[in-house]
Amino acid sequence: MGRKNRNRQRPQQNRDGRPEKRNRDDAGWGAGYSEIIKENKLFEHYYQELKIVPEGEFEEFMEAMREPLPATIRITGYKSHAKEILHTLKEKYFKEVQDLEVDGQKIEAPQPLSWYPDELAWHTNLSRKILRKSPLLEKFHQFLVSETESGNISRQEAVSMLPPLLLKIEPHHKILDMCAAPGSKTAQLIEMLHSDMDVPFPEGFVIANDVDNKRCYLLVHQAKRLNSPCIMVVNHDASNIPRLQFDRDGKKEVLFYDRILCDVPCSGDGTMRKNIDVWKKWTTSNSLQLHGLQLRIAVRGVEQLAVGGRMVYSTCSLNPVEDEAVIAALLEKSEGALELADASSDLPGLKYMPGITSWKVMTKDSQWYSDWSEVPTNRHTQIRPTMFPPTDSEKLANMRLERCMRILPHHQNTGGFFVAVLVKKAPMPWNRRYPKLRNKDANSSNEVAPAEELQIEETPAEVAPVADSPTDDPVEAISETPAEGELPGPDTPEHPEAKKDNVCGPPPPKKMKLFGFKEDPFVFMTEDDPIFLPIQTFYDLSPDFPKLNVLTRSHEGKKRHLYMVSKELRNVLLNNSEKMKVINTGVKVWSRNTDGEQFGCAFRLAQEGIYTVCPYIRARIINVSVEDVKVLLTQENPFLSKLGDDAHSQAKKLEMGSIVLRYLPDPKDPDAPQCQIDLCGWRGKTSIRAFVPRNERFHYLRLVGLEVFRDKQGKRDDASTETQEGNVEDSEAQSQEGDLIEQDNAETKENSSESDTNRTEPEPAEST
Repeated sequence: MGRKNRNRQRPQQNRDGRPEKRNRDDAGWGAGYSEIIKENKLFEHYYQELKIVPEGEFEEFMEAMREPLPATIRITGYKSHAKEILHTLKEKYFKEVQDLEVDGQKIEAPQPLSWYPDELAWHTNLSRKILRKSPLLEKFHQFLVSETESGNISRQEAVSMLPPLLLKIEPHHKILDMCAAPGSKTAQLIEMLHSDMDVPFPEGFVIANDVDNKRCYLLVHQAKRLNSPCIMVVNHDASNIPRLQFDRDGKKEVLFYDRILCDVPCSGDGTMRKNIDVWKKWTTSNSLQLHGLQLRIAVRGVEQLAVGGRMVYSTCSLNPVEDEAVIAALLEKSEGALELADASSDLPGLKYMPGITSWKVMTKDSQWYSDWSEVPTNRHTQIRPTMFPPTDSEKLANMRLERCMRILPHHQNTGGFFVAVLVKKAPMPWNRRYPKLRNKDANSSNEVAPAEELQIEETPAEVAPVADSPTDDPVEAISETPAEGELPGPDTPEHPEAKKDNVCGPPPPKKMKLFGFKEDPFVFMTEDDPIFLPIQTFYDLSPDFPKLNVLTRSHEGKKRHLYMVSKELRNVLLNNSEKMKVINTGVKVWSRNTDGEQFGCAFRLAQEGIYTVCPYIRARIINVSVEDVKVLLTQENPFLSKLGDDAHSQAKKLEMGSIVLRYLPDPKDPDAPQCQIDLCGWRGKTSIRAFVPRNERFHYLRLVGLEVFRDKQGKRDDASTETQEGNVEDSEAQSQEGDLIEQDNAETKENSSESDTNRTEPEPAEST
């Protein structure tokens, strides 16, 4: 044992003689962020030399990098409630915040991001720390937290919103998000897919992938807030993500995506304003190590992009080795199949710097190289040819690298970011033919029919992992994969019978390794599944209800929950179950209620999927008023008589069981919510109740004019924006910790031992 340090400072003690707890925000808390000095001479030297910042602005650039990143929020645009949320923010919270002064800092009025459509994104000079800690901003912070958890608001960095906007998504697009976690951009993609709320199942879908199994569950949490049947989360290495297939008119075809988001792992020096530890960790070797991986991911992306499709490549790094160098290498190897799109007019109001066409490479010991020919042999494993700009001036000019966009922090008070939009004009050159058998005795012709004329019969080949060695080129190493739209036939080297002596061909595809938790299966219902008939009868589902899109998460035993996916995702799941590791998909629409069998149906509606399944429900609907909504969301089990006369008479005509409580907007009453509200409920013997998760409950109460807050002890405080607080009984205020408690009355007692077989979606507490 080492000697005891007698000079070590002992922790301060409180009155009870116990050590005082240290505050994370105090300067003396361990090696907290407050002790990190925001200086990095190598960083400054590197970017001054590269001249990515306009002349005379470098000091302003560095000052902005040292300032905390302002808080930015985005309103979920596709939901019909977006206008109501925006109105609440403008008329209430923003007005209350703008005149405050916190820790000597005057709070400026929040402003909309000039380049984001429909004023759905806002930023303020409030830092996350002030927003979280200041008592004066407590109610605003609670509002943001509550609406974020219910999926109506996303707290997202401003520059992170750019890539989905540049993709120009339409509801019929098939979209791949290659490196999706933690999921803020994925949420944007889902929103754009559902731009028309009247269409419950858009033709398109989003496949969100991440290599990290644990981060996939964070991605699931983000996506689940939006309750979409068109999202699937998968767990694969993006540089080797499998090529999927789907069934079209009875034939197997390769799945090509209309839009691909390629937001690759990066050194993150554009995030120094929020990730303060980057200041002390930053070095040029980070970029040199990541360049190969970034290029391999981008190559895999363009391979799976449909001709005519768009792929957005983005990083939160300012380094050209991770940015323009990757784009230039991709364009050079594509031989004209790819083109950099001009996105300058897509986002009016956005300030950015055009991409650069000349840069140098620096090692961590400050050694500069302007060209690959200058790099000594002993550096060839660290520095690669693709890290330098093309030497052919004509080829470089044709690439139009100035169409890339680099966002600098001091121009619009944001983080640093890089983005480029690629359009695919033709199949990639290494995908235009089958692999050739390099056998001297081979007599077979090397010519094959065009991709459009070939019938696909087998599983497509996957691109073999590209080694990051001096002799390996990220594109040349995969130059013998099958043509786009083709799958390997029996004469290709990937078929076991074609492997003979003296035959040189690509290595066999590696068997997919599964990591992390073993997921429950996805089992689709059959046309004559006996479980569905009572559901169809009880809710009087319309004949066009897509029952084949309903799935469960178990082969045997009682089905606990029923989920729905879109027709296109069902097609993908059924045709690729052996080659994909699916973490989660589908939105929950029904949950088993054991006592419901005596009322005609064992499954009650779930609030998560209410807007997906409601267009097909023709029975069990009660139209309610604003006052009815207030009663249902603030009282545990109100008697039927508590409802208005109209709703009361409708409820008395219904048998006991699950119901839909629907509010329809009244254009003649501009003070009432101007959006439709659907709530899951239960009609009891003498009472009625709403099954709504806590944060959604708070959201709907705000829509109808009631504000709900919690004090520091966790107790609820209902305050009205008008003069209604004395008119609404708040039985929940007496409940422990103010939480919403799920407690059925005697006639609707539910089986509390029921467990959710879908591990990634725990059952929320759904009523008071």
